[in-house]
Amino acid sequence: MSTATDGTRVGHAGASARLRVKLLLLEPEFRDATHHMWRADGLLPRYRTYLCTMHAVIRASVPLMELALDRTRALAGSGDPLAVPLAAYLEEHIREEADHDAWLLEDLRAAGGDPRDALDPLPSPLVASLVGSQYYWIEHHHPVALLGYIAVLEGYAPAPGLTGRIARLTGLPAAALRTVREHSVIDTEHLDELYALLDRLPLDRGREAAVAVSALHSLDALTRLFVRLGRSAPAPSLRGAGLVPPMGVTP
Repeated sequence: MSTATDGTRVGHAGASARLRVKLLLLEPEFRDATHHMWRADGLLPRYRTYLCTMHAVIRASVPLMELALDRTRALAGSGDPLAVPLAAYLEEHIREEADHDAWLLEDLRAAGGDPRDALDPLPSPLVASLVGSQYYWIEHHHPVALLGYIAVLEGYAPAPGLTGRIARLTGLPAAALRTVREHSVIDTEHLDELYALLDRLPLDRGREAAVAVSALHSLDALTRLFVRLGRSAPAPSLRGAGLVPPMGVTP
């Protein structure tokens, strides 16, 4: 136990466990939406749309962390106890996540799609709700809130068997499945690092709540995105589809 900045006694070891318990409340609906989205019929066009719309999310990952890093460094001078460890984590994670948006464009091309279908359309309001909330909380509350968003993207990563399922049902080559394949491995490692950080950080109740609110909002937003994508009929063209499934994918 230690004394947080607001005088509250907080147990560091339980921060990651408490976040997991909160997320479990939303998990069943998310799993149902995911299962429906990855159903066999119409999977190939939905997978191409998945790549396009995941690009809309993932291309914001490094810019979000860079913004959070700038804000964290600015807080260091005020004596914020989160600043130094949070900055160190963000610096490392920025390096780890670099160029993952390019993977998605390469996958799309290998899947017979056009990268312009990912780059040209206006991202949907659902993307703006998911990603844009993080910009707001970083700028107008505290950059530690971004850890909740990262916890969801890393914690609901592609399941190990998903790559084989997509290949079997669509006939796509391995070159079209790099993002799903790689994230089924690396996101588990990244999640362990994030949870270890949460348990090390001197979070007071307010900062821990910010992480939890961010995570719960993110998982709810991802669920709504999966539901919308799963209900959509395959379109002849991907342009303007505006549907965004998340990284959390299980067959």
